[in-house]
Amino acid sequence: MSGGSDSTDEALWLRVVSGDGDAFGKLFDRHRDRVLRHALRIVGSAHQAEDITAVVFYEAWRRREYVRMVNGSIAAWLLVTANNTIRNHNRQRRRYKAFLDQLPPPAAGADVADEFADSAERDAAATALRAAFWRLKPQDRDVLTLCVVEGLTLRQAASALAIAEGTVKSRLHRAKTRLGALYRELDPVHPLTDQTLHEGRIL
Repeated sequence: MSGGSDSTDEALWLRVVSGDGDAFGKLFDRHRDRVLRHALRIVGSAHQAEDITAVVFYEAWRRREYVRMVNGSIAAWLLVTANNTIRNHNRQRRRYKAFLDQLPPPAAGADVADEFADSAERDAAATALRAAFWRLKPQDRDVLTLCVVEGLTLRQAASALAIAEGTVKSRLHRAKTRLGALYRELDPVHPLTDQTLHEGRIL
């Protein structure tokens, strides 16, 4: 019988490092929707978001000995890996396409892709923000993802990115300033705030 501390990310990941596919499947079910939501906010395509999610979990399995925990969770590592994957998606997606079929099916529930796809496609502000987001430096995209969209503290983001807390703070300030300027060039009508970023309305 398992439960409590046996079902935490850290406990399951110790089993994953030893090659336990069942433990990996449990973590996939736990974090799959969060990664998919993040990818969908950025790419705006349900199909591409599914591909990106497959790649992220493939990389988690392939690099399982090097995954970094933040506050006992692998979520931050998965989200940063999603950013990296999106940058290289066109080159990588054929290589990993079959991997998703090998994973356990997600738990029954609302289809996350269907929930977000229509609004992402319709929303002109989302298109403008995605364009602005991808004109930022990679390290700026990562701190925005972790600190603004996902709500991690500076300390947690620093741990996930293996950099100093002060560096996260300065990058976050720079990233917000630069993103705001780029976004206003593309969409001068809709205001850009932390709230809209955090709720995923336009990122």
